[in-house]
Amino acid sequence: MTAVLLALGSAAAFGAMTVGVRAGLRDGTDAMAAVLATLSVSWCVAASASLVRHDYGGAWKFFLAGLLAPGLSQVLFTLAVREAGASRTSVTVGSAPLFALTIAFLFLGEPVRVLLVVGALAIVGGGALLASERDRPDHIRVRGLVFALAASVMFATRDNIVRALHAQGSPETVAAATMLAGILVACIFTRRPPSRLDLRRFAPAGLLFGVSYVCLFEAYFRGRVSVVSPLVATESLWGVGLAALYFRGSEQVGRRVVLGALAIVAGGALIGVTAGA
Repeated sequence: MTAVLLALGSAAAFGAMTVGVRAGLRDGTDAMAAVLATLSVSWCVAASASLVRHDYGGAWKFFLAGLLAPGLSQVLFTLAVREAGASRTSVTVGSAPLFALTIAFLFLGEPVRVLLVVGALAIVGGGALLASERDRPDHIRVRGLVFALAASVMFATRDNIVRALHAQGSPETVAAATMLAGILVACIFTRRPPSRLDLRRFAPAGLLFGVSYVCLFEAYFRGRVSVVSPLVATESLWGVGLAALYFRGSEQVGRRVVLGALAIVAGGALIGVTAGA
């Protein structure tokens, strides 16, 4: 039950973070500076949490995983929010359990069940609804959905690596190590360091991201990928709901976006219930 609550907490914080990133990008802020600003604040959160146990001996293994996510994944994720908006990015990223479970089945030996496959198909259906959206606003670009999908694959790979190595560190240390790696990747892509204004704009997103990561790894240290990943996918509902409330007309959350989010979350919930049984 603790893993479930932590996973749901991570999902809520991640969905709100998506809206925070979108809000920070509204005035044409450089996307890569936004990535670095967000990760810098997130690292402060994770590093502060890691001081409780300060067991940094095996942190380098997770640092390598962090080059993938939140390193490259956060670059793609921020580009996705800029190009496709917060709600549609949230829905697309909700497909991560499909990739996470496939990896877990193949490499971690987690059990395969019929209802898990049904849940995966629901996730695919939700993504298809979003991709086939005909009344998509002009400012929302399909390439943003591609960026979000690529980020989902990286999230899923990171999750399995963390789960496979979870006995070799503590959740807080893992979060701090991956965030540090993310900052390194962001520095490679960023043309300029974030300004004080950038840091202020993306501080809320960074705080939420840091909390989300700490909760995420706490959950993975307690539960299987097939249980935690689908529950984290409920961030789609948080992202869509909060984006609709905060941005109102600009996101234009229509029927297909809502149905896509519900299908993805329903698939994730089915997977979670089946895997946890």
